[in-house]
Formats: sequence, C-alpha cells, structure tokens
Amino acid sequence: MFIRPCYREKDGKRHAYWALVESYRTARGPRQGVVAYLGELTERKRRGVKRAATGAQSEPRELFNAPSEPVWVEVDATKVEVRRDRQFGGVWLGWQLVKQLGLDAFLAGLMSGGREDVSWAVMTWVLVLGRLCDPSSELHLAEHGYAQSALSDLLGVAEDKINEDRLYRTLDALLPHKEKVEVFLKERLGELFDLKYDLLLYDVTSTYFEGQAAGNPQAKRGYSRDHRSDCKQVCIALVVTRDGFPLGYEVFDGNRHDSTTVEEIVEKMEGRYGKADRIWVMDRGMVSEANLLFLRRGGRRYIVGTPRSQLKAFEQQLVTGGWHQIREGLDVKLCPSPDGVETFILCRSADRQQKEKAIHARFEQRLGLKLPRQMKMTKCSEDF
Repeated sequence: MFIRPCYREKDGKRHAYWALVESYRTARGPRQGVVAYLGELTERKRRGVKRAATGAQSEPRELFNAPSEPVWVEVDATKVEVRRDRQFGGVWLGWQLVKQLGLDAFLAGLMSGGREDVSWAVMTWVLVLGRLCDPSSELHLAEHGYAQSALSDLLGVAEDKINEDRLYRTLDALLPHKEKVEVFLKERLGELFDLKYDLLLYDVTSTYFEGQAAGNPQAKRGYSRDHRSDCKQVCIALVVTRDGFPLGYEVFDGNRHDSTTVEEIVEKMEGRYGKADRIWVMDRGMVSEANLLFLRRGGRRYIVGTPRSQLKAFEQQLVTGGWHQIREGLDVKLCPSPDGVETFILCRSADRQQKEKAIHARFEQRLGLKLPRQMKMTKCSEDF
C-alpha cells in the first residue's frame, strides 16, 4: 500500500488531498484501489502513514524514536528559511512530568466537562506549562507566549481559542479544587522523592497591584516588602518541607500582620494532612506570646526567631564554653530558659560577623567621604 495525492481546485488555490491506495494483481494484470481517503496531511503525518502502510512499524512510536532506517532527501540550503519557530523542549518536558505524576488524569476527573468549548482541565495545562517555561501574566501568555511555544501541538488547542478571559475563567474554575490538588501532589511527591514531613517551614510574602484593585476585597494597604506602600497588596502564606517542596498556601488580606496567620495556617495543615510530630520553623515576625502558647498547648514543637534584645539575658552564656560546631564557621549552644519551658538555641556565625564588619566599614568609608563636603558647605554658609 502507498499514499497518493489527489489535487483539487478550491477558491482559486490548488489543494492536495491524500488517499491510501492498495496495489493488487488480477487475471487481467495489476490493479489499484483506494482503501481510504485521508484528506489533507502534513509532512509528518504523511511519513507516519507511509511507515504504517509499508509495515515499517507495528505500533505507534514514541516521541523522538526515529525510524530504524533514515530517509534521505536533497535540500537546497539557499532556499531554506525559518518561519514560525516555536519553543518545544521545555513545554514537552513539562507535559511529560505532568503525565508522570498522573496529574492530567486526576485533574480531568476532578474538573468534569460541561458546555465549555475547551475543557477546563486542558486550559489548566496551558496555564501551568506556560508559567513553568515562561513565567509571565495571563495576558502575555494569551497574546505572545502560547503562539511562541509548541503547546498548541501538544495539547491540541488552536491558538485562536486562547485569550485572557478564558485563562482567567480557568483560574476561577480551578480554585474550588485547590485543597484536593494540594493533597494529591503531596502524596505523589512523597512517593516519588521519599519526602520527610517532620520539619515544616512557614513564611509570608506579599505582592502588590498597580491601580485601585476595586474588584479584590483582600487588596489592602499594609506593610510592603516591595517598598510600595502606595499600592494595595495581598499577603501570601506558604508552607514548605525541609527540601523546599510546597505543601500549601493561603492568601490573606494585604494589611494582615504575619503573626495573626500562624494559628489559622497550622490548623489548616493539620486538618489537611493530619496532626503529627512535626517541628514548625518560623522567623521572628511570627513570634507572639499568644502564638507560642497556642503551639505549646497543642503539644507542638517549634523553632522560631527571637528578638535581638533577648540576647542580653544570655550574655554570660555567650562568653562561656559549651559550643558545638555544626559546620565550618557556625557554632551553636543550647540554653534552657529560667522556667524550663523552652530551650534557646544560641548561634555564633563567623561569616555573619565578617559580613557585619564589612557593612560597618563601608558605612564609615561613605561617612568619611561626606564629612569634608558637609564641613565645606557649613563654612560657606557661615561666611554669608
């Protein structure tokens, strides 16, 4: 069997339609018959049909598995030009990872189809793979990123189906399933990488909005880590394992203090993944007497940062022995509190000491350069 082009004129243009043809012998000589009309085929599909028709492969080949015998053609390099080049490797690898996780089948069952033209599950992969390979906004993905990648070939969604409104609606459709997705990923990642959940790190960051953000009730003015107090923001809380794998996140009002989120986050993580013998690690921005009491009352263990002012209570321990070297340049010492309820970990870092000395030296140098100029300006003002 072989394929044969059949040419037709349509709208003043010549189109090639392909047919699968079988050659056989009869008493009156060889004859040919059409087995199937295949329609318009790309070069890649034609090669695949040819291999299947000639028996070169008994089953579909995986990507990058080239035919056992190459097909050689002559190419005039002077007439070759590149058109519509697209990024392929990154999105292909991301899609393979999604399938290895089994997340494609899980999400397809979770986001059941309705009247939408393109399923929400498929649109989710447009967002995920686009963000993985080219982190940007949904508007950039719709106007540039999708067309510049091979996502349309991998997912089978035409470029004209992708617009910012559909991408934003996909986020709305995915949000109700947030907790189930996080639980699924936690279980799968734990199986694949043998993750340990005995130590959880918790912190809060923020992101701000240009404009009024009138449609977002959580967008409020608060402490800006980006030094943009003129903009509204939201706070994003994230819990990760000791290896940096995320377990969950929550979005809080932009004016909420970090310390007020601790109890809510701890209870959500325990309700989602169970209460186990874990150690919570937080910085000094999370510390408050109410939070420490909450953690102790539930039998939870924790390591939290403490204010520098508390070092005064350990002046004697700082100058005495009993230090243990954790690594080169870092020593620690355990000191129980006077009431015996807590244990303080004193850290002595040679690298930190050198850094602070360098900071002070640069400050003194800048001050030394500015003082003569300031004195000169003061003298000029006195002469007037």
